[in-house]
Amino acid sequence: MINRFSSRRIRLDHSFLAKRLRGARGYDRIAGFFSSSIMEVAGEELESVSGPVRLVCNSIIAPKDIETAKKAAQAAMRREWCDAQPERLPDAAKPRLQRLYDFLASGKLQVRVLPDAIFGLIHGKAGVITLADGRRTAFLGSVNESLTAWRLNYELLWEDDSEDAVAWVREEFDSLWHSPFAVELADAVVQDIQRLAVRSVIPDLDDWRGQPDPAAAVIESPVYRKEVGLWEHQKHFVKIAFDAHRGAHGARFVLADQVGLGKTIQLAMAAQLMALVGDKPVLILAPKPLIWQWQGELNTLLDMPSAVWDGRGWVDENGIEYPSAGPESIRKCPRRVGIVSTGLIVAGSEIRDWLLNGRYACVILDEAHRARRRNLGPGKEYDPAEPNNLLRFLWDISPRTRSLLLATATPVQIHPIEAWDLLDALARGSDAVLGGYGSPWRQPRHALGLLLGREEPPTEDADRWAWMRNPLPPAAEGPDYSALRRALRLSDADLMATGGSFDRLRPPDRARVRRLFPRFLEQSNPFIRHIVLRTREYLETTIDPESGEPFLKPVEVRLHGERDEDAIALPPFLEDAYHLAEAFCGLLAERANAGFFRTLLLRRVGSTIEAGRRTVEKLLTEWATLDEDEDDEDTLSQLRTLTSAERALLQRFLKALEANQERDPKYRIVRSLLLEQGWRELGCIIFSQYFDSVIWLANQLTAEIPEEEIGIYAGARRSGIMHKGVFTAAARELIKERVRTGEIRVLIGTDAASEGLNLQRLGTLINLDLPWNPSRLEQRKGRIQRIGQLRDTVDVYNMRYAGSVEDRVHALLSERLENIANLFGQIPDILEDVWIDIALGEIDRAKRTIDAVPKQHPFELRYHRVEKVDWESCSRVLDTDARKRFLTTGWTI
Repeated sequence: MINRFSSRRIRLDHSFLAKRLRGARGYDRIAGFFSSSIMEVAGEELESVSGPVRLVCNSIIAPKDIETAKKAAQAAMRREWCDAQPERLPDAAKPRLQRLYDFLASGKLQVRVLPDAIFGLIHGKAGVITLADGRRTAFLGSVNESLTAWRLNYELLWEDDSEDAVAWVREEFDSLWHSPFAVELADAVVQDIQRLAVRSVIPDLDDWRGQPDPAAAVIESPVYRKEVGLWEHQKHFVKIAFDAHRGAHGARFVLADQVGLGKTIQLAMAAQLMALVGDKPVLILAPKPLIWQWQGELNTLLDMPSAVWDGRGWVDENGIEYPSAGPESIRKCPRRVGIVSTGLIVAGSEIRDWLLNGRYACVILDEAHRARRRNLGPGKEYDPAEPNNLLRFLWDISPRTRSLLLATATPVQIHPIEAWDLLDALARGSDAVLGGYGSPWRQPRHALGLLLGREEPPTEDADRWAWMRNPLPPAAEGPDYSALRRALRLSDADLMATGGSFDRLRPPDRARVRRLFPRFLEQSNPFIRHIVLRTREYLETTIDPESGEPFLKPVEVRLHGERDEDAIALPPFLEDAYHLAEAFCGLLAERANAGFFRTLLLRRVGSTIEAGRRTVEKLLTEWATLDEDEDDEDTLSQLRTLTSAERALLQRFLKALEANQERDPKYRIVRSLLLEQGWRELGCIIFSQYFDSVIWLANQLTAEIPEEEIGIYAGARRSGIMHKGVFTAAARELIKERVRTGEIRVLIGTDAASEGLNLQRLGTLINLDLPWNPSRLEQRKGRIQRIGQLRDTVDVYNMRYAGSVEDRVHALLSERLENIANLFGQIPDILEDVWIDIALGEIDRAKRTIDAVPKQHPFELRYHRVEKVDWESCSRVLDTDARKRFLTTGWTI
C-alpha cells in the first residue's frame, strides 16, 4: 500500500514518523547529514525502538583519509561536527543532547558516515522501519533526519509497505552501510555531545582565576573547533608550564621538540594562559620573518589578540596601525601580548633598553639558539661567556619576568656548553633552575663533566647530596623527593636544602639518597627538568596506553636528487652567467664584512636563473626592493652603490642571459615530477627562498597545465591562485583551506611565509633551492612530515645546479649531514658558515667548521614523559568575550 504525505497538508513528524516508530523493532535510515536535533523530533519514540537504530549519512571526509589514516578520518568528522557550532545551541537543547549521548553510548543508535566524493551528496532520503508487529514499511522523500525537515520545511514523503519496495530500499541502505568507505561516527563527536549536554559558561575572568582550569580557556578555541586540537605531548607541556607559572618560582623551560612537533602552538597557548591569570604582559621575541606568522597563528588557532612591533609602530591582529612617536612608543602596546623582532635586539637598537624597563608575566624567545656566546671555540668552552647581543638581553630580562620560555630545535649546535648557557639565562631570574649560591650546577665544567661521563660520579654521601640538594627537585618529581622534602620539612617553595641537612636525615632517608642518586643524574637533573625535548622517534614508537596506537603516526621521508649525477647541468650560457655571479661576489667581498652581503647574488642565482636575473636588475636600479624577500635581519644600507667594476660584471651577467634562449633546466625536473611521476596527484608543495623564483615557476606551470589551480603562498599581499594564466589574489587562510579539501594540489611558497604552515594533505615536496641555513631544509620538510600526515612515506626532491655552491657543499657534507641531523634532531645553524666559506673559496675554513661538529651527540637530552591531560571533556568554558576583552587591554612599561 502506498501512502503519500505532504507537510503542507499535515505535520510529518506526528502523522508519520512518531506513529511508525512507537514500539518499533528497528529503524534503518539514509539521511543527508547527522544532527543532534534527531532526538527532538521523535526522541521518546526512538528510545522505544527495541532493536538497533542505524543511520548512514554524508561527510566531507576524503576517501584518502579513510584509506590511509583512521585518525585523519576521525579528525575530519569531528571538524565537520564543530563547523555547525553546536556550542551555540541554547540551554534548552541540553536535555536533548544528553539523551542523544545516552542513545549513542548505549550502542542502540549506530551512525556511519560516507565521504561525499564516493556517492556525492546524499539527496536520496529513505528508510525502512520494522514495526512493532514485525511488518516492515519503506519510505522515500525529501525529508532529512532533522527537526527542520520533519517540522518546518516543505517536504514530500511516499510510504510503500510492499515487499518489493522494502527490499529495494533495504538494498540501497545495505550498499551504503557496508561500503568500505563507511566509518563509524567519531568518538570525539560522541564525547563532544556529552560535554555540550552539561556545558556551562564562566562569565567573568575573575571567576575563572579562582580555579584557573587551562581547558576552560582553550577547549572552544579554533585549534579545537576548526583543527584537530592539541596532541598529548603538546597538552603535557602547556600543563607543566602553566602549573610552574602558578607555582612558587615561575616557569623556566627550553622547549626543544624536533621540527614538526608543534612548538609554536604549545608556547602560544601557555602564553595566553599566563597572560589571563595575572596582570602583567607577555613579550614574544622572534626573528623578523616569523613575527607575522606568530601573530597569524595566535589569531587563527587561538582567536587571541596580539600586536606586532613592525619597526615603526604597533600593528594589531586586525591590521590596525597605532600612532607612533618613535622607538619609545614600544612602551605602549595596545594588546596584552606584544611580538617584537629579535633583529632589533641583535642590532643593538634602543628598543632593547625600552623593553628592559618592563616587567612581564612571560617572555618567549623563538629560535633561542641564536642567543650564543661569541667566544666558543676549541679550548675556550669553559671560559667566561662573552655573550652576543641576544644572549646578553636574555641575561638582563630574565630577572624581569616571572616565566621565561625558550624555543629551539637545536639547544646544542657545537658543544653542550650552549645548552648550559640557555639554562644559565633561565637561572638568572630563578634559582630553581641551577640552584642558588654554591650550587655545583652553576659550574659548567663539572656539571657537564658529570653528565657526559667525563667525571666519575661522587661516592661520598656529602658530595652526592651537594649535587641533589641545590636545587632539590620538587615533590612532583616522584615519591622519593616528596619523602625527602617531608623529612626535612621543606615545601616546594624551598628551593634547596642546607649543606648540613643530610646529617638530619634518618638512616632510611640517607639510604634513599644513595639509592636515588644514579636515577637523579639520569632523570631528574636540571638539564632534564628544564629542557623539554620530545623526539619524533620517541613519539612514533611509544604506544599511547589509551588508544593502543603510537602517540604519533610514523612518517618516513624518501629523499631524491641526492646522487652526484642528480646535480642539474647548466647550458653553457647559463654556466657563464653563474661564473660572472661568482666574480661579482668576489669583488663585493673586498668591501663587505658580512657573509650575507658578499654572497648575495650567488644565493639568488642558486635558486633559479630568473631570481638571479631579477636580482641583478634590482642591483643596477633599485636596491631597496631586495629586502622584501630576504630572510636575513641585516639591511643593504651599507652597499647602496656599486663600483664601476661591479657594475660591469652585472651588465655582462645580463647579456649572457639575453643570449641564452634555453629554459632553466630546473623546470624540466619539476615538470617531470608533477606530470610524469605522479607527484601532482599526491599533492606537492614547492619551496623557494625567493618570490621571484615562486612567481616564475607559477607562470611556467600555468602555461603548461592551465586548468590546474596553482596556489601561491607568500606574503599577505602576494598570496593567491594562478589559474589559466591569470593570478587572483587570495587570503592565505583560503589557500590553506583549499589545500586541505584537495582543491589545490600544487602549492608554491616562500620560506618566510610558510612558517607554521601545516600541509598534511600534501605528500611530496620539491626544494627548488637549498637554503644556506640548513635548518631551513628541516623546517620545510616539517611542513609535510608532521602531525596528521596522511601517508606513511613522503617524498622530497632537493635541487641543485652542477658546479654551484650548493653542489660543492653537497660534495663536502653529504656523508655527514644525515648523521648530524640524526644526532641533533636537525642540522645546526652554525653550518650556514660552510656555504659562505665555499662560496668565497675558503675550503679549508669550511672543513674546519664541519670538523668542529661532534661526530657523536655530546649527551642525550630526552624528556621522555607524556602524561594524559584530559581537556576534551571540559564542560565549564571561559566566556570568549571576557577572555578577548582582557587580552585587548594594552600595557605600558
